[in-house]
Amino acid sequence: MAESQNAPETERVETVWDQDRAHGDEASATGTSGWRGGISRGDWTMFGAIALVALAIGIVNALSGAQDAAWRGDSSDVGRRLFWELSSIIVILLLVPILVFAVRRMRQAPSLAARARIGAIALLGFSAIHIAGMVWLRKLALWLAGSAYDFHFSLATVLYEFRKDAVTTFLLGATLWLIESRREFRKAALAAASMQGAPPDTPSPDLIWLRDGTSRIRVAARDILWVASAGNYIEYSLANGTQHLIRGTLAATESELARFAIVRVHRTRLANLGRVSGVEFKPSGDFELTFDNGQTLGGSRRYRPSVASLGGSTAPV
Repeated sequence: MAESQNAPETERVETVWDQDRAHGDEASATGTSGWRGGISRGDWTMFGAIALVALAIGIVNALSGAQDAAWRGDSSDVGRRLFWELSSIIVILLLVPILVFAVRRMRQAPSLAARARIGAIALLGFSAIHIAGMVWLRKLALWLAGSAYDFHFSLATVLYEFRKDAVTTFLLGATLWLIESRREFRKAALAAASMQGAPPDTPSPDLIWLRDGTSRIRVAARDILWVASAGNYIEYSLANGTQHLIRGTLAATESELARFAIVRVHRTRLANLGRVSGVEFKPSGDFELTFDNGQTLGGSRRYRPSVASLGGSTAPV
């Protein structure tokens, strides 16, 4: 057993080596929240279909309004009615990114109340910008044509437009929600397929897996302070104060850990020189290592050359 200070009770784990099984343990969370990166070619196709449907509805509304006016004996003025509809549709399509952003935030919201708040803010913002943009576009176009446009601004007019915007926002939002669901389902399916076809785990240079039947313990080499022989077992002492016993020999362990600058400092002990903060050489030739967490470990004079270069100094003879 190691001669150390401040060491907690050892946890015994009968294990065998399972070297470097680290790759692929922790899958990264995927998902996009941006506008450009989160829309695929299929989604653009869907948006194109939405635009065509909106255009068709606008044309039908304009023609229907002209027909109703003709039946009442008024001027049908099909061109002007088409312009009213198209100016509204153009602004709506330009505002689709706002709805995309709102839908994605709603899908990430932790509660129904949070989703309702996001939806209400999106609706109010969408309607306000749509009304202002539509009026501005009509005024500009008619001014360029030598005419003028009067919105007849009033509470009744605003509520009339808001009512239509509410229906439009709901329909577009529901469509975008379905698009997002389809996109996430497709990404999940691709991720599952890639996991099934993934190659075997590749070695990681600084991780060690210790296996006990179906249980595994992952140890980072930098977290090892020392390793000591304990009969038919090897005792690992870690920087966080935990200790583990695994079945094996110190000689085999020394060979496995040499690449991590974990070297023999005693007939029964190995030490991680990367965690040593101080070394004290004694008159007898033995020495004592102090690790960066304050724990200490004794070494014998036979292995003094292994630590002689620590701190750039030469050990006394």
